Amino acid sequence: MSFMKTNKKENMQREQNHNKNNDSKLRKKSLKDLIAPAGINATFSNHLEIISSKTRYARSMVVSTIPRMCTFPEFLRAMYTFGDANISVFITPRGENSSQTELNRTINELESERIVALKRGDINRERLLEQKRLEAEELRDQIAAGFNKLYEASMICTIFAYSLDQLDKYTELLSSEMAKTLIDVKPAWAVQEEAFKTNLPFCENKLNKKHVFDRNSMATVFPFFSSEIGHEKGIPIGFNVQTGLPVLFDNFSPTLTNYNMVIFGKSGAGKGVTIKTLTARSSVLMGIESLALDAEGEYGVVAEALGGINVTISPNSNTIINLFDIEPEIIRDEITGRERAVLNVENKVEDVTQALLTMARGSTRSSEVNELTKQIIAESVAEEYAALGINNDVNSLYLSNEETKTIKREYFGKIKKKMPTIGSWYRRIVNKTKSNENEDYRFHYSYLIKVMKQYTREFDGQMAYFDGQSTFELLEGVPFINLDISQLEERFARPLAQQILLSWIWEKYVKKNSEDKSKANKKRVLIDEAWMLLPYPEAVDFLNTMARRARKRNVSLAVMSQKFQDFYEKPEVQAVLTSSDTKLFLAQDKSEIQYIREVFKLSEGEANFLITCSRGEGLLKVGNDSAVIAIRPTKKEFEFVETNMNNIIKR
Repeated sequence: MSFMKTNKKENMQREQNHNKNNDSKLRKKSLKDLIAPAGINATFSNHLEIISSKTRYARSMVVSTIPRMCTFPEFLRAMYTFGDANISVFITPRGENSSQTELNRTINELESERIVALKRGDINRERLLEQKRLEAEELRDQIAAGFNKLYEASMICTIFAYSLDQLDKYTELLSSEMAKTLIDVKPAWAVQEEAFKTNLPFCENKLNKKHVFDRNSMATVFPFFSSEIGHEKGIPIGFNVQTGLPVLFDNFSPTLTNYNMVIFGKSGAGKGVTIKTLTARSSVLMGIESLALDAEGEYGVVAEALGGINVTISPNSNTIINLFDIEPEIIRDEITGRERAVLNVENKVEDVTQALLTMARGSTRSSEVNELTKQIIAESVAEEYAALGINNDVNSLYLSNEETKTIKREYFGKIKKKMPTIGSWYRRIVNKTKSNENEDYRFHYSYLIKVMKQYTREFDGQMAYFDGQSTFELLEGVPFINLDISQLEERFARPLAQQILLSWIWEKYVKKNSEDKSKANKKRVLIDEAWMLLPYPEAVDFLNTMARRARKRNVSLAVMSQKFQDFYEKPEVQAVLTSSDTKLFLAQDKSEIQYIREVFKLSEGEANFLITCSRGEGLLKVGNDSAVIAIRPTKKEFEFVETNMNNIIKR
């Protein structure tokens, strides 16, 4: 027993001595040993290789030319916000005597050149030189009076990437961004090592590329901008995590180029809670009307809480929404400025054709459907409207035996004709098949008859819930309308319903809004789980069109999805991103963050935050401004915005 105790004491003593030796070895290591990479290869003339566990590539660039005039405070903003980059600005003041001496020499040179230009008859050059001479004289007099001063400045930027191709791409992107403000940046050719050292925190400028600024223009170099976002009017969407101040957000602010917004976040990040909070507050505080295309059945409780309408579309419901519904739209005459009602049948024929094409392709997205199929569908759709006498005349929508009313009252004073339906269109296809003599069309007619039968009530089709006259109308002034499609089959029926309902919402909800912003209601259309639409090209095309045209009708399109990668890798859906001035990124999966970082030039800190942030926290980008925000609904709001079933059951 005593032998075991002795061994135990000896082992503990040896372990303590070992730890002391390790501590002493660690203390002997310098800071450089701990943080420096394994090595840097500076043999290349246009970049460096930083060798560590994962090799990185660096390229240093210098500001070579600048504009004659600088505007505060945007001079180097594109460089400061570029992303994974280090920027150094070296500023050296010049003495008054040397400044005046050099300016006097410059004035004399300009005057000499002006006289030569005048003798040659070059009037344009003579005027330009005269202007420069006067500016130089004014600057000299200001320096002499002590109101101004000259400075020399060198500006160096080092960008980093994990591959040479990516480094070249970043180089080209930085150059194009800086060129927008007439600034030219060039790689520090053959002096990459010196430029890299210059950009380290040693305050030692090893390059001699300098520009002369006066005191006013020198101020434009400093990054006097913050990450604060806010509008004068708006709703409190959340709190700025960095400052603790509330963020007021107005989706319809005139400072925005468009009113659309996109929200991306992984499952459980808080997308549903965020958009419900935004919708509820904007309804109560700003009177904004909202319509939700509810793919998961989450927004019914919001509709109830706000005194709205909840509509369920399922195989067992009696609710019918007719794909063929068409409405007049109010447009503003560009010449007279007056509003008038028009009916655009051609656009509606195209919208219906796109939806029927998606139906024809089915969940397998059959390659049998081609341009000939589309032509057959489009011709039959156009014939359906023509058979009812519906054309571009607004009055053709209504029964002719009714009293003529003024344009403003015609919707209330006339009885509308019954619209074509999928069933009537299908019967037309069957009849045209019998009379068809074109061999090229025979297969496509046969294909449509077989595939489209499932969408008709006459043949008890399993997906016939869009066949028939619409059973309800969207009313103006309703704070929240929820179209619940969560009971439909997820793989194909739900995306199809999203596309059809988007077309119907455009007709019944968006087009009715006036183009005159002073008369139009502020409306928002919510599209949840938008990723379901992406495999279907016709649906994506309509989503893009809606994103581009919504602003004209004073409507905000809010698109929510889990994976940004789905949008990033599809060029066809890029219009949704480019037409959305507001972007909110909640917690992201590690596999997604690289795409967001590349597109939106996030810094390494911002990217890491999005991977580790808590539920309800994220990065809000409004135009060129961004802020880290936290969305915190009140206790009362949580009663109808909560989406976590465990929390709902517990409460």
